[in-house]
Amino acid sequence: MSRYTGPTWKVSRRLGFSLSETGKELRKRPYPPGQHGQNQRRKQSNYGLQLQEKQKLRFLYGLSEKQFRNLFQEATKMQGITGENFMILLESRLDNLVFRLGFARTRAGARQLVTHGHITVDGKKVDIPSYRVSIGEIIGLKEKSRNLVVVEDALEVRPNLPEYLSFDENARTGEFIRLPRRDELNPDINEAEIVEFYSK
Repeated sequence: MSRYTGPTWKVSRRLGFSLSETGKELRKRPYPPGQHGQNQRRKQSNYGLQLQEKQKLRFLYGLSEKQFRNLFQEATKMQGITGENFMILLESRLDNLVFRLGFARTRAGARQLVTHGHITVDGKKVDIPSYRVSIGEIIGLKEKSRNLVVVEDALEVRPNLPEYLSFDENARTGEFIRLPRRDELNPDINEAEIVEFYSK
């Protein structure tokens, strides 16, 4: 299955979960899309709940099913709690950290900045969105990309910077200071259900 590129607000309403992490998608119409969206009262099975949690996280970070599953398998081989390890691996992706630093308004926009060669890591161009950023690495913009209109606009409305990142306003660079803790990541994700889903 390839990466989803359709309307994210429709997916947010279907899952009952804000993929933008702002809640905007659900404020006006907090029910599933479609003609019978407001009247759906189906009770979900355990499998349905597990699948929903998996889809929430996969769409949140914009991964294909294959990428998502492979990263989960990697998390199972790490020491510690599998679900938390998995979310930390997702949060450590370059496209996600570009989004967190405020260079783009959405993760899709951040992915585009990376693939178009606008982003550097420790001064070297990196155009792979899935690149895993290591602690202490500096994320920045290429010299020619520092005044891009989309970057300027995004930085003006940047939400609060997570504590595991630092940002230099003058140089327009960010540093990955440490790995995030679970309580700093999205509280609306139940990663235990995702572990159960892939354990079958």
